[in-house]
Amino acid sequence: MSDRSAPPVGPPDPSLPPVGSRLNFNEPPSLDSHEVSPPPGQSEDHSGLPSNIPVPTHLKPTGTPGSKLLHIERSHASFDSKSMSLYLFGTTYLEHLNRILSIVQHEEAFDKKRLNYQGRDARFRHALRKEKRLVQIAKDHKWTAEDMSMAEMLIDMPGPFSLHKSMFLKTLQEQGDEEQQKLFTHPAENYQIIGCYAQTELGHGSNVQGLETTATYDKTTQEFIIHSPSLTASKWWIGGLGRAADHAVVMAQLYSNGKKYGPHPFVVPIRDLKTREPLPGRVIGDVGPKLGYQTTDNGMMLFDQVRIPHNHLLARFSRIDPHSGQYIKPDNAKLAYGTMTYIRAGIVQQARMVIARSAIVAIRYCAIRRQFADKDAPVLDGKKPAENPVLDYQMVQYRIFPILAQAFACHYTGLEMFRLYNESQKK
Repeated sequence: MSDRSAPPVGPPDPSLPPVGSRLNFNEPPSLDSHEVSPPPGQSEDHSGLPSNIPVPTHLKPTGTPGSKLLHIERSHASFDSKSMSLYLFGTTYLEHLNRILSIVQHEEAFDKKRLNYQGRDARFRHALRKEKRLVQIAKDHKWTAEDMSMAEMLIDMPGPFSLHKSMFLKTLQEQGDEEQQKLFTHPAENYQIIGCYAQTELGHGSNVQGLETTATYDKTTQEFIIHSPSLTASKWWIGGLGRAADHAVVMAQLYSNGKKYGPHPFVVPIRDLKTREPLPGRVIGDVGPKLGYQTTDNGMMLFDQVRIPHNHLLARFSRIDPHSGQYIKPDNAKLAYGTMTYIRAGIVQQARMVIARSAIVAIRYCAIRRQFADKDAPVLDGKKPAENPVLDYQMVQYRIFPILAQAFACHYTGLEMFRLYNESQKK
């Protein structure tokens, strides 16, 4: 099956509805999912949270309140926490962080309290509303890509556009030529097209040389034929592909004049911009529930002899002569993998925040959770000797403190990786 009917992507068509209605934020496609009902005797308020839990109001906690215990524990620190923040991030970054925080912290669309009481479909709808609101805020405040990235980190809710904003846009910006910047990048920056980055396959991922998807150049029609020759050539785990994306940067093995030239990035339309249905020759599916990232629609995709125009091969560094099919190679072949290098550096920096947040939650709890008292334990509030915080037990420290150390390691490793990435881009 070939697809000659899908037109190449061009500048925005003013006759088309705005991107919000194309993606149908308020009524995304339905999945078979079930909401989590509250326990018997409880109801839900308008937010989906359980309400009217009959908690006795006259009961008080025994012992010293946890907030006071945490304050006591913090007073024992050998350094000032604000000074540590300045040392790690610098004044400029922290001021920037607080400015973005002041904008996003009271937005209802970013509230995550109800997520644990929602099914998968409702979570996806919630994430779409979050994405739409974030795009609106970014436009109102004229945010840069750095501003948007910081807001995403603060909101901490991965969404259907996460890969569009990071990998799809980054690839277009860095690997598209001047014509392709107008053709693809500008519409993508304005959310007139939504994209994903389709590299990982069922059979291979980081080993890009092992990718099986092919892109064969047909010089008689000046088109590339994108094809999945096997089941393991299925693009798999692709963020944003399950429902949201209508375009994909597809990493495929380039063939021209019978010769193989290795993996290259191609922009492939995958869904109709109005109906959101897959275009002919594309088999697209949602991979289903996951242990994490439930608000992101990871998907799979197979191609059956899909034809795309010659100018859909991102051609800043390498290209195919449209008439002869001759391959013009880049000065540095590794530049084609720049997006993955950038994302991997970003993953390390993102990991520092995930690790730090989880470690802090555990450490704070262990500081106020007490178990067993020593005879020499201090007396708090004139009462009996306080039980030991479980944080004082060496086994607990052995489990938790290395995790906290990993957050610092990822912080500095991520900074170094971005420094190396930026240096390589300058070359």
